Amino acid sequence: MIIIGVDPGTATTGYGVIKIKNHPVESGTRIKNRLKCLGYGVIKTNPSLSSEERLKKIHNALSKLLREYKPKILATEKLYFFKNLKTAIPVSQAQGVILLAAAKKKIEVHQFTPLEVKIGICGYGRAEKKQVQRMIKEILQLKEIPKPDDAADGLAVAVCCAFKIALRT
Repeated sequence: MIIIGVDPGTATTGYGVIKIKNHPVESGTRIKNRLKCLGYGVIKTNPSLSSEERLKKIHNALSKLLREYKPKILATEKLYFFKNLKTAIPVSQAQGVILLAAAKKKIEVHQFTPLEVKIGICGYGRAEKKQVQRMIKEILQLKEIPKPDDAADGLAVAVCCAFKIALRT
């Protein structure tokens, strides 16, 4: 099963794509040993573009990723509080475009708060960003911490979703 994790933003939208390896789960085989990173990166938009053009770019780039990887699930970070209304509205708009892209492809969506992601990855809701990044490197057996931070956040959301799914089965 393929999961794409998305960290929404208007300037930079991070994404990470993972696969839960399809072999049977034997006794003692943990989910983290069955995860593989397929790719990660960011969708950047130019601040000189109108908000409509920026959202269109996010939608088009994400739609291309959905066609390329064919995920069964899209996991995204949920906006649950904000410090600055000027950033909350554009992030919410980007979130809407992301949800629309998933709906158009009939992809199942799961949303997680940053707290849920930190607990899911590190077991601690107040974990620092660097802790989460180190855990993602370890869990996915990557050679280095994914860069930029938004891409690492996208991977973290995807891995958190994979862990939640594993708990259900």
